[in-house]
Amino acid sequence: MTTVSAAATTASLSAEAQKKATVDYNAFLKLLVAQAKNQDPTNPTDSTQYLSQLASFSAVEQGIQTNQKLEQMLASSRLAEANGLIGRDIVSADGAVAGRVAFVTLMNGEIAATLVDGATLKIGDGVSIGQK
Repeated sequence: MTTVSAAATTASLSAEAQKKATVDYNAFLKLLVAQAKNQDPTNPTDSTQYLSQLASFSAVEQGIQTNQKLEQMLASSRLAEANGLIGRDIVSADGAVAGRVAFVTLMNGEIAATLVDGATLKIGDGVSIGQK
């Protein structure tokens, strides 16, 4: 039997947290207009500062979108990897749970194998996987 350890998973934001973390361009432009309206007329803000803020905002938004896509790709990769467990025999680290994998589930970045007898086992350190 071969020992398989689960890959380290990154904490992913819930959908609600992602909505709170993401500010759209309309909100940013409203802030920019408010800043322009409320500036001191005797000492106006340099226009390059506005462009700098817009560029910074754009970079942050692109970073957030890139992270979301990477999380989706990692989840797909883990599920594709887990697909190879179907039909194999697995044993938990303590030997309490053992059997043939009927199907696998990916929940919150973790892979769980459901055995033919209905038992569920999270795939992690110490889980042994045998040949079909």
